Amino acid sequence: MRRVTLVAAILLTATTMITPVSEAAPAAVTETVYVESTIDSDADGKLDRIAADVMRPDTAGKVPIVMEASPYYGLGTAKQAMDVPRGFSRWYDEYFVPRGYAVVEMEMQGTSRSTGCPTTGGPEDTASVRAVVDWLNGRAKAFYADGRPAVASWSTGNVGMLGVSYNGTLPNAAAAANIHGVKTIVPIAAISSWYEYSRDQGIAYRGAHSKDYPTYLANYVVSSAQKAKCKPVFDKLAKEDGDESFDYTSFWKARDYRQTAQNVTASVFVVHGQSDWNVKTSQFGRWWQQLADRNVPRKIWLHRGGHLDPISFRQAEWQRVMGLWMDHWLKGVENGIMNEPMADVQKPDGSWEQDTAWPRPGTAGTTLYFGPAAGGMSGSLTTTPGTGTQRLGDNANLSESLMLANPETADPRRLVYVTPPLTQPARLSGEVSLTARVASNRPSTPLTALLVDYGPSTQAVLTDRSPIELSTETCTRANLRDRTGCARPPDVSVQAVTATMLTRGSIDAKNRASLETSIPLPTTGTVDVTWRMHAKDALIPAGHRIGVVIVTNHSGYVATDTGAAGIALNVSLGVSKVVLPIVGGIVR
Repeated sequence: MRRVTLVAAILLTATTMITPVSEAAPAAVTETVYVESTIDSDADGKLDRIAADVMRPDTAGKVPIVMEASPYYGLGTAKQAMDVPRGFSRWYDEYFVPRGYAVVEMEMQGTSRSTGCPTTGGPEDTASVRAVVDWLNGRAKAFYADGRPAVASWSTGNVGMLGVSYNGTLPNAAAAANIHGVKTIVPIAAISSWYEYSRDQGIAYRGAHSKDYPTYLANYVVSSAQKAKCKPVFDKLAKEDGDESFDYTSFWKARDYRQTAQNVTASVFVVHGQSDWNVKTSQFGRWWQQLADRNVPRKIWLHRGGHLDPISFRQAEWQRVMGLWMDHWLKGVENGIMNEPMADVQKPDGSWEQDTAWPRPGTAGTTLYFGPAAGGMSGSLTTTPGTGTQRLGDNANLSESLMLANPETADPRRLVYVTPPLTQPARLSGEVSLTARVASNRPSTPLTALLVDYGPSTQAVLTDRSPIELSTETCTRANLRDRTGCARPPDVSVQAVTATMLTRGSIDAKNRASLETSIPLPTTGTVDVTWRMHAKDALIPAGHRIGVVIVTNHSGYVATDTGAAGIALNVSLGVSKVVLPIVGGIVR
């Protein structure tokens, strides 16, 4: 146990009361403890021990806890001391400890200094979080490196979890498991379903996701000390991940936190980038809908970027809101945070707007039907059904930019359906779904749909951060002041475009009836295939057109289905349709 002196990261721009910081430089206690879990995930005959670094005020009173759980601590570093903290690299310690909180950084099982084996979203992940929260509530044992018992007598037991990427996913797991003591979670760019992180409705995403992804990630984060011991566990992950079909199996159900959303009692503050194609927007959108259906206390920030931490692009407001949020949910302070608007949405120009809910109030499903060539376009989107069919072949590795280009020109490699120019703006808010009636010559038929805003515009492209960057970038008071490290703003480039891809979604049509079972398509007759795109909030200006592009193999997005080589299918017009979540429910 060590005592240190903190220099507080004082927020000067806050206008609402947050727990005050002492005028004197506060003293803090730091320590490293090893919490005994209830499982033995590496089968070595010993219960897993979960390492946790603690920084807390050096006071006699009890304090609540802000906790980040991570599999990334210790990656790429030399062997770490067992008896002292690694060093608190986030902004949480300098901000929260002077305000009367403890900050805990816990190392997921099998990573850094913890024993056990990582299982990529499995129940073992949740058990490691549960162990530390239980210790903070007096329900589990912990020890110092020398074997002495460690007791969290200083803890109120109220825990707020936050983090980005995998570090934000573990809070989702904890809330879905209803771990007693977890009062609030702040999942940023976080996964709510590992199946949907790796697959899109029966098809694997391209790259590492197409072959034993859970094993790949577990191998990436496991500590060198545990690697050999965990090989049987990783072999089992590879055997059970279902890459043969990409169906939604019991393996993935155990890694789907939405399955137990009814258990959530913690409040939830969601943050997600609308251009995040690593952790895609369905991860927050479908989780958010489950929370809304159960009236879970919640707020949401949707920003224009990708896989990012808000400390890098909205620093002062983020710290203000987090101070209020934690004070309210962990200390019971009535500070008005829940009276502020539920949703903050960043516009393409970088400014922000607020609304009372998300999807935005008044949003309703608006159905548009696929129609024949009209108005100079190769296909039409209309409010009334028409008749006929159009032929679609293999896209032959057509790039996405070419898929979107020249909607007026028929191309057998892709179909495009476009509205007339809008007479008034249309606000999209939520999840798009579509149904295509198809007759295919292949029993295996992959389909991808893209929703497009056709019209001249400028598009801001922001640089991303990798999950490991988000977890390991330094985040000191100096970084926040100088906008370096974690506070380094993303680079923004602006380009002129005539077509903007808003969202996309894919399906293996063999999974048209269920993600749990693949049923080959008949090669005679028609079938209806319904699938969803990823959540989106966007304003489509008057004068622009809304378009839907349909292709088969989209090799830039999902793994190529070799069973669909030589595919040709007919799409029935009039019954094939898209349902858009439009504020006001009308597209004009």
